Amino acid sequence: MIHSIEIAGRSLLIESQKYAKQASGAVTIRYGDTAVLVTAVTSEQPTDKDFLPLVVEYREQSYAAGRIPGGFFKREGRPSDKEILSSRLIDRSVRPLFPEHLRNEIQVIAIVLSFDQENDGDVLGVIGASCAIAISENPFFGPVGCVRIGSIGGQHIINPTIKELDESSMNMLVAGTKAGITMIEAGIKEVSEDDVIQAIALAKPEIDKIIAFQEEISRQIGKPKFQVESSSSDEELEELVRSIAMEDISGANQVPGKRERQDAFQRIRDRVAEKLGEDWEEKSGRVTALIEKFAKADMRQRIVKEKKRVDGRGPDDIRPISCEVATLPRTHGSALFTRGETQSLVVTTLGTTTDEQIVDALEGESSKSFMLHYNFLPFSVGEVRMLRGPGRREIGHGYLSEKALEPLIPPKDTFPYTIRVVSDILESNGSSSMATVCGASLSLMDAGIPIKAPAAGLSIGLVREGDQEVLLTDIIGLEDHFGDMDFKVAGTRSGITAIQLDTKTHGVGIDTLGRALARARIGRHFVLDTMERTLAKPRDEMSEYAPKVQTLAIPKEKIGEVIGPGGRVIRGIVEQTGAKIDIDDSMGKVTICAPDSESAEKAAKMIEVIIAEVEVGKLYIGTVKKILTFGAVVEILPGREGMIHISEIAPYRVKNVRDVLKEGDEVVVKVKGMDQRGKIQLSRKAALGRSVSTRPDRKS
Repeated sequence: MIHSIEIAGRSLLIESQKYAKQASGAVTIRYGDTAVLVTAVTSEQPTDKDFLPLVVEYREQSYAAGRIPGGFFKREGRPSDKEILSSRLIDRSVRPLFPEHLRNEIQVIAIVLSFDQENDGDVLGVIGASCAIAISENPFFGPVGCVRIGSIGGQHIINPTIKELDESSMNMLVAGTKAGITMIEAGIKEVSEDDVIQAIALAKPEIDKIIAFQEEISRQIGKPKFQVESSSSDEELEELVRSIAMEDISGANQVPGKRERQDAFQRIRDRVAEKLGEDWEEKSGRVTALIEKFAKADMRQRIVKEKKRVDGRGPDDIRPISCEVATLPRTHGSALFTRGETQSLVVTTLGTTTDEQIVDALEGESSKSFMLHYNFLPFSVGEVRMLRGPGRREIGHGYLSEKALEPLIPPKDTFPYTIRVVSDILESNGSSSMATVCGASLSLMDAGIPIKAPAAGLSIGLVREGDQEVLLTDIIGLEDHFGDMDFKVAGTRSGITAIQLDTKTHGVGIDTLGRALARARIGRHFVLDTMERTLAKPRDEMSEYAPKVQTLAIPKEKIGEVIGPGGRVIRGIVEQTGAKIDIDDSMGKVTICAPDSESAEKAAKMIEVIIAEVEVGKLYIGTVKKILTFGAVVEILPGREGMIHISEIAPYRVKNVRDVLKEGDEVVVKVKGMDQRGKIQLSRKAALGRSVSTRPDRKS
């Protein structure tokens, strides 16, 4: 069965009851010639986990773009960063919309079956996941609609193509329900808060249209929903925990320090355990849940009624900030950014074009010269766990920080370096990704990279009780956990560069988001003021330990001369200077990387000499390379040779060339011209001048 609706002038098709019929819900969603199969499967029995066990997987099959995977095995392997980020997008869009006590395992799988090089599959993955869940037996407070918004020439566009996104100042995914917006992911090129709100307002009617479309499909083919049993209520236990712990919970919620607060709650659990005695082992899970329930209610009521936060701040207050730069002695750039109990050590490393990351995607192979990697270390939250490769959190937070800074990085034609930034989170209590943005800006400037402007970021939270709602600037971990919204906003003084919105409600209104953006702008400027007191602009010079890179644009027809026969010329330059030289044949570009400026300059001058045009009538000092019976071959420039005919060797008759010249001699010659084949004609006689007019005495 095929269902169709028009979005942004193109048909959005959802086909059901054809593929994967044993899944709880399955649809194939198509936009243009991009098609994604999305399935949702729910376990029959709930688990004993104390959270919603939802797993989302997004995969791009190479065959979708008519490609064969690279590598030895020639098949898809571990998920790419793009696939992980798209999985997170889908998860964040639908997770808030399941019943609170649902504990059945849910797996959503989205597979890109066809890719038309114009429409990305991530938006389709969100819509398809929503529809697959909506028609399954799983209870769901959806559906969810999702669109992408671009902006070209100040004009917002719904679902721009991949090519249009190259020209766009905005790449924003917006997902939501009838109640409001549930998810935003955006990379933006210093756009104002008003423009962002206009883009979200443009997206909402299209989202509502997609929701109505899914509701109609669900009415036609949706399965009856199963009932979710709420956690069994033990009124006696609840009253006991309340009587023992409530006063202490309220006190613990006013302890400013994270570790001290955690210790206070542990003492509360210990007291309840002592009171329960032998019953503790059986009831410990329910007691922990009750303590968290009371703590959440107390924290939220205190914020709404008293405008007082856990750490003692008011709703608008930002935690104390400290900044340091040049913290490490041998790195190219480093910074330590601390905000409250969140600390990021950020290091910048400069490399050459050979250090670029090669990205193999459905669109084809591409390269990245700016990378930001985020590491969340276990000791940052006082935990003990294995150190493994980056997980979804690390990849997601790193990508958000990278998007926030990418518009500020100088273009490759003016700054021909590969840049890698690494953020190691040393301490965490909320907004570590935004601390990364701040620390990375300082680290880039410390490295002497001429970024357009420094960027900063922070998170805005929300607590909504009835018709009252309070926005919180610079939220900590507990406010994220117990609150209703985590709205990360990064940018410069001129505008926003990245946004990420996650909610725990069924949607946040556009008016609320507008007020949150205004609050974020004030906070961002405050943070930038603090950062600029440490380092206001990029350093005038790069670190002495950073490589020195120069680029030269040369005529493509001269590339062969720079390389030389069998690579002889370029090897000679490398041996003499110690520089590493890369040549881009297609662009006619030579990149020189050397350990110091002197070596780079020397290599550049040698190449400039090679590509220089030989001028007729000009004198050159050349080296005799070969003696022939009728003349001598002389190299006047590296890789550029000409012929001195025997009649042009001296102002007298020469019977034997070797009477005057031998291999290795340095001689002054004048360029007489070029023959029909482009060979250079040289004259030693013309260069000698009138002062040499007699035959030399060979005996002397």
